[in-house]
Amino acid sequence: MSVRMALLAILCDSPQHGYELRGEFEARTGSVWPLNVGQVYSTLQRLERDGLVTAAAPTSDGHVIHDVTNAGRAAATAWFTDPIDRTSPPRDELAMKLSLAAATDLVDVRDVIARQRVSSMRALRDVTRLKPSDDESFADAEAMGWSLALESMVFQTEAEIRWLDHVESRLLTQASRRRESPARRAAKPVPERVVNLVEENR
Repeated sequence: MSVRMALLAILCDSPQHGYELRGEFEARTGSVWPLNVGQVYSTLQRLERDGLVTAAAPTSDGHVIHDVTNAGRAAATAWFTDPIDRTSPPRDELAMKLSLAAATDLVDVRDVIARQRVSSMRALRDVTRLKPSDDESFADAEAMGWSLALESMVFQTEAEIRWLDHVESRLLTQASRRRESPARRAAKPVPERVVNLVEENR
């Protein structure tokens, strides 16, 4: 997730200092992706360097208020309207792990799948418990943001569990084919299209 663009988008609503910005980010996303204040301030420094925000003189209590520039507002608008690029997806550690586990004798890939399924089911249960009711999720913009963030995690985890089931099914099919005897494989009829191709090339 682009923390840089998310913070810039929040600044489009009102000028804020780093602590306010962190609080606003976590309120709008339900603290699903917590930020430390050091990350916020380092991001603000880069945004200022790139001409997307300005920094005012420190207030009496030492806070530096940041405001978005016209270029920053345009960049935030473009971030909202441009589709997420899926042509270069981030590395998926689980997909990488199972791809390697399926081709090594170091571990039993079925055990890897079983352990991950238990973990994913537990995560799904925990996230589902946090979901607010429909009435609560429509209460205000912050509640809606919290609800959407949790629902995203629910859908992603459900998809992960379905994918684990798919991988396990593929492995069972592969194991079944390997157990098939060579004699039985040899006894299978040659497909008609192959016979015709041979006849045509004689």
